[in-house]
Amino acid sequence: MVSAREAPALGLAGKIGAGLFAVWGVLHVWVGVEGARQYLVNGTKGLWTMFLGGSNAPVAAYQHSTDLVTSTVQGHLALNFVIDVGASGLLGLALAWMIWKQSSWAAYFLGVVVIGVIDNAFLFTQVVPGLIAFSPETLGGPAIWLAACLVTPFGLPPLFKSSAAPLPRGTTA
Repeated sequence: MVSAREAPALGLAGKIGAGLFAVWGVLHVWVGVEGARQYLVNGTKGLWTMFLGGSNAPVAAYQHSTDLVTSTVQGHLALNFVIDVGASGLLGLALAWMIWKQSSWAAYFLGVVVIGVIDNAFLFTQVVPGLIAFSPETLGGPAIWLAACLVTPFGLPPLFKSSAAPLPRGTTA
């Protein structure tokens, strides 16, 4: 592990990117906590009401299951989903810390790939088909992720160190 003294300096763009990954993480931890709260207070119906509302799944049109087994299975699947969302938020916070403290390219690439899969799967399987509302709240996560991906590399130290030896003084290439 690289100590703080040995870590290359992180530029302003890297700090902004780390901050964006942290904001993404906080928002996703909130979704996990709020989803678990909805489930504990209002059961499966409360959790589904938190999700639904897209153009193809309005809350008023959704018919909750009256079968206990089906309702229990749906509730536990939805609860698992929000717990996973909250855990991905913790990942975002950990990656933000690694970028901020260690100028970590590995953390950046994990953020690009893993958080990218998480957010784009949500966007293209839930929001685009109209199951979850197309709104600033649902587009915020993917937009923050994209901004973090675009900005962060400009503040990280060079990915590859030059292997060329410096020329002796007084000589030119």
